[in-house]
Amino acid sequence: MNARLALCLLVAGCSSAPLALRDMGSFHVGGREVTISGKPVKEVVFTPGGVPAKIDPNGTYVAEAMYVQYFLPANRRGAVPLLMWHGGGLTGVTYESTPDGREGWLNWFVKRGWDVYNSDAVERGRAGWAMYPDIFKSEPIFLPKADPYGRFRMAGSQFPVQAYDNFMRQVVPRWTTTDEAIIAAYTALVDRVCPCVLLFHSQAGQFGFRVAQARPEKVKALIAVEPAGQGDPRQVDRLKAIPTLFVYGDNIEKDARWPQIRKNGVAFGEAMRAAGGKVELVDLPQAGIRGNSHMLMMDRNNLEVAALIQRWLEQQGLYQ
Repeated sequence: MNARLALCLLVAGCSSAPLALRDMGSFHVGGREVTISGKPVKEVVFTPGGVPAKIDPNGTYVAEAMYVQYFLPANRRGAVPLLMWHGGGLTGVTYESTPDGREGWLNWFVKRGWDVYNSDAVERGRAGWAMYPDIFKSEPIFLPKADPYGRFRMAGSQFPVQAYDNFMRQVVPRWTTTDEAIIAAYTALVDRVCPCVLLFHSQAGQFGFRVAQARPEKVKALIAVEPAGQGDPRQVDRLKAIPTLFVYGDNIEKDARWPQIRKNGVAFGEAMRAAGGKVELVDLPQAGIRGNSHMLMMDRNNLEVAALIQRWLEQQGLYQ
């Protein structure tokens, strides 16, 4: 590696550096078998002009597995893998290219030497669906086009609003009754690839904290990016040996929902600290990083936020 490329790889905004991998791949993890009975047999034509086929929906299904894609850099520098977990109604695309085509956190951290595992949680993207109410106990929720714009505080932010339609193309249905299945699949992932660092966003707040509480010996750090949920307050002491970073964006005080969501997150962080944990909370505006929406990994200054997280990980002794 020449000196110019080595320097480029250390610069936060260097999106033109080559991506050199020692391996990449994917797998599904978790899930369970579920037996369905009492359903009528249906006759289905799968393609126009095709021959009708009888489909018996009764039988055993494999459901509630999760999809994981991994990228392992040729020059590994992260002491442990970095697992990226997305928020509600989203998939692992959250961490890939931004809606306007810039470099996302996945590539950025891989280029800096982190083994990165990016997931589509149960019910999302390539993880697949299951029948409801037989397996998933409720109907999915679909968000109209205008909803995330307000919910995610995009007005007046650094979110690339000219690419908002591209963002909405990646929004998927979500359920409100699959949390335990998601936690089970994430726990199976941690058992498979960790020790590791968990980086989680929004809805995945509760998943990240609860999985860490279930497997504290396997989690070396937690990065909670605007978490919308917390762990079990009765087991907060199980997190005391895991350094944790909370990151919040801008304009929270101007929103109807986010002041309370942030208050809940801060309170959980304070409980962790009271139990003896090492917890740091960063409000980006106070750190001189301004204008971030809830989707700060997609905002125009997304790599500046990534660099802040990278520096924190280095301070935890997790970067070689």
